[in-house]
Amino acid sequence: MASRLTFSVLLLVCGVAHAAETMRIAMGAEVASVELTGEGLSVGEDADGADFEPLGERATVTLVGGHLTVDGKPSPREALRFRAAKAGTLTALGTRVHGDVVVVPGKSKLVAVNVLPLEEYLVGVLGSEMPRSFPLEALKAQAVAARTYALNKKLEQYGQPFHLGSSVLSQVYRGLEVEDARTREAVDATRGLVLTFMLQPIEAYFHASCGGRTEAGADALGRDLPYLKAVDCPCGQLPSSHWTLTLKAKELAALFKKAAGLEVQGRTRTGRVRRVAVGPRSVDAVTFRERVGYLKLRSLDFEVEQGKDGWTLEGHGFGHGAGLCQWGARVYAEKGWTFQKILQHYYPGTELQTLYE
Repeated sequence: MASRLTFSVLLLVCGVAHAAETMRIAMGAEVASVELTGEGLSVGEDADGADFEPLGERATVTLVGGHLTVDGKPSPREALRFRAAKAGTLTALGTRVHGDVVVVPGKSKLVAVNVLPLEEYLVGVLGSEMPRSFPLEALKAQAVAARTYALNKKLEQYGQPFHLGSSVLSQVYRGLEVEDARTREAVDATRGLVLTFMLQPIEAYFHASCGGRTEAGADALGRDLPYLKAVDCPCGQLPSSHWTLTLKAKELAALFKKAAGLEVQGRTRTGRVRRVAVGPRSVDAVTFRERVGYLKLRSLDFEVEQGKDGWTLEGHGFGHGAGLCQWGARVYAEKGWTFQKILQHYYPGTELQTLYE
């Protein structure tokens, strides 16, 4: 059973004085201009209770001399919040979203930030991060993990222009494009539930497939956390868990400055590659995967075999391997596991708490 944890107690423990009903999500990389559309569009200061001025159906924000402009007219504000009439949806950077969109200067250009209720954000995350055809208990487990991850990051980024990005480096979020009845049902059914350790929301990392055994947080992410332990997982039995990648000699040389060799130098306790020798250089495996490409080199659980024109990598899994395994959650849900049991398996020692209703 989930126990109750009052919001004020959680925030006191975490050192934050504001509630977590909303999230601020960067909608992409910095851009030269942001075009917004919406019925009854209006603009105001980026503050609770701000007054909004009507604009029409469309607006374009640019940065001129370090100052924001709306449709070519300079604004004295450092950030602008846009809202559609009657709490409607609006579109920014080609993505249709709930809530408001704040446009704020970034390092050199503009950043569009979607400000919306946490639960609405989760519906968009869930449809982006896990196949909507997965069993409902797996979707519920993902919803709790995503809520916990988001809250942890919000507390960590408190006071910053945004709490999370919208890419795979944070949690994938595509707005209304991926919403449907099943993702909303999973979010609604777990409303307010978070995973905690010592009364704090955990770093609830997750990944697509671990290949048969998850990875410890210290080895996968440099996060030596007691609830990110290596545990067995049934996803390794799935054909989709296995992959093959061929790296041509020319490709490797282009990626690593004329390197002409590839060999595994060390492995973690679960057998994942820790370091590789790329020619005469010793490279951290995480850096090697990033350079090759996360979608091409799907995980660090692989073997290397040299061929005539390059190297063949035979591997298992997809992602860093720490925390919740999404395909493993699917298998467990199909076996009748509840979302609570799934979460306890992948995050041992944590508590499921009701943060709000």
